[in-house]
Amino acid sequence: MSDTLTPAEADYAMRHWTYRSTGQIKIGSAQHKRMFCEMLLTTHNPYKPAVIDWPMLAPAVLKRVTSLPIWDIAVQTEGRASIRVSTYARGIEDPLLREAVTMNGAEEARHKIVLSRLVQAYGIELAPEPPYPAPKDALRAWMLTGYSECIDSFFAFGLFEAARQSGYFPEELVETFEPVIQEEARHILFFANWVAWYRRSLPWYRRPWFFMKTAGVWFSLIRDRISLARGIDTSGAAQDMNFPANVGDSVGGGVSARALIDLCLTENERRMGGYDVRLLRPVTVPWLARIARRFIK
Repeated sequence: MSDTLTPAEADYAMRHWTYRSTGQIKIGSAQHKRMFCEMLLTTHNPYKPAVIDWPMLAPAVLKRVTSLPIWDIAVQTEGRASIRVSTYARGIEDPLLREAVTMNGAEEARHKIVLSRLVQAYGIELAPEPPYPAPKDALRAWMLTGYSECIDSFFAFGLFEAARQSGYFPEELVETFEPVIQEEARHILFFANWVAWYRRSLPWYRRPWFFMKTAGVWFSLIRDRISLARGIDTSGAAQDMNFPANVGDSVGGGVSARALIDLCLTENERRMGGYDVRLLRPVTVPWLARIARRFIK
């Protein structure tokens, strides 16, 4: 995306993209790889965190924002994501794919800068950050980040919209932070297509290995989220961090679980709707959410 675009033009270009080639594209083909790589590269929004003008907040709003129990884990999550993605990118031989994954990692690092500047602007105190060592298994670390974002982004889409509708976040703060949320939509769209392409590009005898690796990643993610829900972080330390439930109840203005799932599904469709329909969409988390919704009164 050109740096000469106005902020409004850059925002539109980030959300709407159609591949230059027409016709059917075979999943797992070289053309499929070019499509999802070009999607990420050409929809990059060149906004700069250093020039973000964080709005002044009324005292009551400032207290609500600063009291949310999410800022430590949000900053640390982006810190881990950036090193994991960047480490995997360095080992990719294909130039186009390496360029796309490198940009993904740079955008994760930029998210951390945005969050760091937000907490600085509003005087939010953070716990000391842990080190972010480069992972030994780069592929597994990349998959951990990708699948984790598929889970977290789905619910973040709904929670962010619930916060806007309820007035928990003022409109000017919503608009300021909006590009970060949409970038996550691009990331999980890219990752979902990478998974399908990578799996089909493997020889048949290596596909069971990839299936087992994927299952191991999902097991780790489920275990970590159960720990968070119980108030325990992944190092075993107790935390007041049942934030999916606590934050949802706070920002949504008492929205029910069923209504929140509906909002997550709607927002997921809206944020994915501007991209080429031939790109695969993340389906696992929306599918599980629809199943869960059937059992919620």
